[in-house]
Amino acid sequence: MLSVLGQSGKLCDGVTRRESMRVGGLSLFAGMTLPQLLRAADANSSDRSGKAKSVILFNLLGGPSQQDMVDLKPNAPIEVRGEFQPISTSLPGLQICEHLPNTAKLMHKACLIRSVTHGYNAHNPLNVMTGFSGGRFDQLRPEPTDPPDIGAVCQYLKMGPRDMPGAVCLPCYPGWGESSMYPGIRRPGPYGGFLGGQYDPLFAVCEPKFDREPKIAYYDQVIPMGEPRLPTLDELPGITVNRLDRRRSMLDQLDTQFEETRRSGAIDRLNHFQQRAFDMLISSKTRDAFDLSREPDALRDRYGRNMSGSSLLVARRLVEAGVPFISVHAEIFGRYGHSYDMHENNFGMLKDANLPILDRGYPTLIEDLESRGLLDSTLVVVMGEMGRAPKVNGKAGRDHWPQCGFSLLTGGGVKPGCVFGETDKQAAYPISHPVSPGDIVATIYQLLGINPHLTVPDPLGRPVHVAHGGEPIWDVLA
Repeated sequence: MLSVLGQSGKLCDGVTRRESMRVGGLSLFAGMTLPQLLRAADANSSDRSGKAKSVILFNLLGGPSQQDMVDLKPNAPIEVRGEFQPISTSLPGLQICEHLPNTAKLMHKACLIRSVTHGYNAHNPLNVMTGFSGGRFDQLRPEPTDPPDIGAVCQYLKMGPRDMPGAVCLPCYPGWGESSMYPGIRRPGPYGGFLGGQYDPLFAVCEPKFDREPKIAYYDQVIPMGEPRLPTLDELPGITVNRLDRRRSMLDQLDTQFEETRRSGAIDRLNHFQQRAFDMLISSKTRDAFDLSREPDALRDRYGRNMSGSSLLVARRLVEAGVPFISVHAEIFGRYGHSYDMHENNFGMLKDANLPILDRGYPTLIEDLESRGLLDSTLVVVMGEMGRAPKVNGKAGRDHWPQCGFSLLTGGGVKPGCVFGETDKQAAYPISHPVSPGDIVATIYQLLGINPHLTVPDPLGRPVHVAHGGEPIWDVLA
């Protein structure tokens, strides 16, 4: 039976598509020079033993509605309970939304935290990825004073294979899909912060396709189709690279361009770190991880050919290649929909797009990892930066509500079949065991074998705790 565990001891904020990203000088890892990624300090480099070797964080950007997904309140007034009905799950006593039937079948393998709470009322994944909830609400770009995210800390500690990035962000940097409306937007979160741009992740790029125009801009979600890809090798410092012959296969194009670059002698003029950066980019392991043509069509269909489903499949391939931290973001793509930021048409956006995407990709990822013997060593986290308001507004939407949200953890050392925390009758506030983003991040560090009380130096050399005061949620750990 279900038992609630307790500790015993335009997004609406006003927040060019780039065909390629520059490499070499190198802005493959945007906001930094790629060679700096490999100039990591030796500090804190030591053997670690954690149950999770890799983490996949699926960020439901915009703020998923807890009371319409995993914490339904069927006895609440109609303006609170909404339109959806609860269904039973594989965990006796736990019910979730009727539009998540595949997810319901595996809840006995997952851990649901229903009491995530904080005061950071912004659509940036900063709190989700760093544990820091004190950022500015109006911040629309990363700043050098931001704290480093989990992936940056993994790279700072030199985790993962030398020929692969330590962190990857899919399908693009958060905010990319909004740049046509708000040029320059780049949502804080997945960056090296004050540790330096050399610890930024590898940012994939994407070109989403849409099969129709939205009936209502922003609030008629149109599912983005496509897959993430590696940035194109466009330019290295002091190197002129001929444009790729579009008539040849992509693999032939890449092989030829890389070979021409090598033959040019320019690589010999690069310093040690630049050469390693170049080698990492063209590593067959990196390229293979993004090559979904190697996957059976049936499996690709199970994940979904949409951008999130394809990104989750790439994430699984990156886990197989040994990458410690992969973040997948349900990106906002302009007028085609605000993802989980549902101030209007909340139920239509969930029913017709967001929930089918989630209910397809997440269970398939769990089953895929398990079938390959990877689930016990891979932690999958599904959450957003906030929840939604308990009362449905006049446009059938729900507004911002950081006071209460959820996190769904599976595999990687998490106790299966548990629920942590309770909320009030409207899923508005936790009434037991409130959890901060710092606690979630500390739990992730603990499972990765990283001391959650580890400190890293800020620009003035002062020690800053990587989990920002968060503590591991011991009762959800196996």
